[in-house]
Amino acid sequence: MWRNSNSSGVLQVTTLLEQVTDFKYLGYRISEYKSDVEDKLQTYIKINRAIWRHFGKQMNKETKLRIHNITAKAALKFGSKAWVLKKREEQRLEAAQMKFLRHLLGITKLDKE
Repeated sequence: MWRNSNSSGVLQVTTLLEQVTDFKYLGYRISEYKSDVEDKLQTYIKINRAIWRHFGKQMNKETKLRIHNITAKAALKFGSKAWVLKKREEQRLEAAQMKFLRHLLGITKLDKE
């Protein structure tokens, strides 16, 4: 509720704001418990699945890699300059990227060079 004091011309706010533990602001998750990295990682994984589901073996590896770089990598890195990563989060990001690249090249974890 807004009140305007006639004599001083000062506007006073008398509404209480709800306290929350997390919210999204300009696409970023601001949270007390969960980091924005988790959301970005889930989005990255979903985009990679969509690439495989829609293009599968119909497209060559170079084209899939380009689509990956344009869409999935961009979605993952959006806002990343503001991140302060823990070691575990950094490892998860690296693991997700390596998993996609191994799958793209047809390499399994059991393959040796």
